[in-house]
Amino acid sequence: MRAVAVVGTSLAGLRSAQELRAQGFDGRLVMIGAEPPYDRPQLSKDFLLGKVSVEDLALVEQAGLDDLAAEWHLGARAERLTGDGVTLGDGTTIAADGYVIATGAVARTLGAARNLKGVHTLRTLDDAVALKRDLATGPAAVVVIGAGFIGAEVASACRLLGHDVTVIEAMAVPLASVVGPEMGAVCGGLHAENGARLLTGVPVAGFAGTDRVTGVRLADGREIAADLVVAGVGARPATEWLTGSGLAVDDGVLVDSGCVTANPRVIAVGDVARYHRHQRGGRLRAEHWTAANEQPGVAVANLLAGATVTHFARPGYFWSDQYGRRIQFAGVATEDVRIVEGDVTAKRFVAAYYREDALTGVFAIDSPRPFTRLRRSL
Repeated sequence: MRAVAVVGTSLAGLRSAQELRAQGFDGRLVMIGAEPPYDRPQLSKDFLLGKVSVEDLALVEQAGLDDLAAEWHLGARAERLTGDGVTLGDGTTIAADGYVIATGAVARTLGAARNLKGVHTLRTLDDAVALKRDLATGPAAVVVIGAGFIGAEVASACRLLGHDVTVIEAMAVPLASVVGPEMGAVCGGLHAENGARLLTGVPVAGFAGTDRVTGVRLADGREIAADLVVAGVGARPATEWLTGSGLAVDDGVLVDSGCVTANPRVIAVGDVARYHRHQRGGRLRAEHWTAANEQPGVAVANLLAGATVTHFARPGYFWSDQYGRRIQFAGVATEDVRIVEGDVTAKRFVAAYYREDALTGVFAIDSPRPFTRLRRSL
């Protein structure tokens, strides 16, 4: 294998390039991506709050990028993948012996608000810059649609910046599908405790406004006044460019437990990869920083070996900063959840999830040390 093309230059793509060099690949390395590598999780946290600048978001200093000895094609989008190679938007085709798919995911949008000013999504640096600019114009009525982690972090930042905030969640309990209803209710309670209004169990029906948004209409007939709207309604994997490639795609690129596609010359990592869970069975697409950071080491080893010789089997882990508190979760949530340390009412505790007395997951608020200790047992 003398040439590898990495398509996608965010965290998963960058880590793949670093792993290729660390694992002894000394051939031609081509990096293809719309944006340079930057720290995406900070966009909904410290960047909105003005604590970090665009320059601070860089994942690696320029010297570190130079050390990769890579050929960079930034500002370029992959249009298709065929037996001839990766074809870019300008018609250039880059051939390689191996390919890393790390194109991530794209924020889902609200079609009904497509032409209204003041409606934002938050996925890219450009998104964050535009939202930050609007928030800086003065106190505003901000409506956040979706109480997942991105929506909750945006709501937290907006409250800390002095804005009036309403969070709308279609599910009865925020984050119930991720951390379970009991811990989801605890997370939802942080909004009211910090002056944000949380409306649950009601979907959005439409928007008010002609040129600029003025309100959000709910399915129950209510209308919530809004100067700004932020839609945190999930993301879809960026796989359109793989149509006709022969790769299996179903809510992500389908890979085995080593992040390898049916073609051993092609691996997929990060948000775009839907991998087979080793020993547990089933498929999962992990949209978290840790998966994007850890999968490349396994995937690259398999790419260089030409077969799946190692597996990605780390329990999922993520964290979220909301209203000055650190929320952490690892593993899988089950119905049997027990408080094992601390006090829920004080919002400083650790909860453990069990299935037939076997530990499956850990959740914590502002308890990093006991969380980490218990996480090692997963």
